[in-house]
Amino acid sequence: MPIIIPPTKETLMLTSQQEQLIEATAPVVAEHLDAITQRFYPLMFKRYPDVTSLFNQAHQQSGAQQRALAGAVLAYVQLRQDPARARGVLATVVEKHVSLGIQPDQYPVVGECLMAAIGEVLGDALTPEIAEAWSALYEELAELLIELEEQRYQAFAQQSGGWRGLRSFRIAATRQESAVIRSFVLEPEDGGPVADHEPGQYIGVRLGIEGETLHRHYSLSDLPNGRTYRISIKREPEGRASRHFHDVLNVGDSVDLLPPAGELTLQGGNEPLLLISGGVGQTPILPLARQALAEGRQVVYLHAAIDAEHHAFRQEVAAMREVHPSKLKVVAIHEHGDDADHCGRLDRELLRHYLPASNPRCYFVGPQGFMSAVNQALAELGVEEDRRHFEHFGPARPLDAA
Repeated sequence: MPIIIPPTKETLMLTSQQEQLIEATAPVVAEHLDAITQRFYPLMFKRYPDVTSLFNQAHQQSGAQQRALAGAVLAYVQLRQDPARARGVLATVVEKHVSLGIQPDQYPVVGECLMAAIGEVLGDALTPEIAEAWSALYEELAELLIELEEQRYQAFAQQSGGWRGLRSFRIAATRQESAVIRSFVLEPEDGGPVADHEPGQYIGVRLGIEGETLHRHYSLSDLPNGRTYRISIKREPEGRASRHFHDVLNVGDSVDLLPPAGELTLQGGNEPLLLISGGVGQTPILPLARQALAEGRQVVYLHAAIDAEHHAFRQEVAAMREVHPSKLKVVAIHEHGDDADHCGRLDRELLRHYLPASNPRCYFVGPQGFMSAVNQALAELGVEEDRRHFEHFGPARPLDAA
């Protein structure tokens, strides 16, 4: 990848004419944004194959990555005149970029390919003046992201046990949590301390598989301890990275980690919590429960699994309940079998039954369809949007997305 000097702040001021062009053409770009993003990624991968490793190709095939990019671009265009709100909307993008180690010299690559894709889709409608205006807008967005990411890099590196870039960790221990989920305890190869993370966050992992580099994100499934991190990974039949962890890597093998990131963290307060997970979605929910109980909060811990064989962390959760019998209520829902509190699927009536009465906060993670159903049910039960917290395993997108 060529090294390109990132734009300076002096180059980012849009002229009044460019502002008018952006305003006038934004509806046209928005109308064609799906087509633009569909063209953008193949174009970038062809011109700059080195960046391919940063993207999960399963998300490319599903269209999730393209929709996430389109949503971020549209959100910024709509909110750029309100810097505080724009920064809030871009927070998710910043967290993903930090966990991938994105650097300033990668932004011009994206800008070049994005403008080329816009040109291919819009054709003659993209005049030189309009192209220049949108290039300036992209540079403005890039500079904002670079600034926010640099703040995160510096803050983490300055922590005790923090670092910048990649850090090599070895697998210190493994544990089979269910038929398809295995935990991996990772300790730094340099023997130094490990910076704390916020319960609920994930960490970036770089793997070398058959001569290729892959980047993935995995939730940190335990509380920080200053010595190790723990990730718990579901073996996906078609997942190259997850199969590599399950089928190839053993105790003593090494992986490279990037800084922890993620926004699914516990909001302060003393209100009760309803924590809901489906399948491997339990991995960020478990440390959130531990943190909340340590703070003395009431927790309803509701987990849905296919059956007993696929239900992970049962012993850990049972141990939490023994320590906090008056604070923690545990509910298991299995689609099959009789080894749970309920048999079938999670639905609104079950949520109604277990939803704490006094203005609770709700956190939920699982497959897209699961989260969509939970989100809709909680809304119908009167839980306000700002008290419903969730996170996608992959590019963020609306829960009502098709």
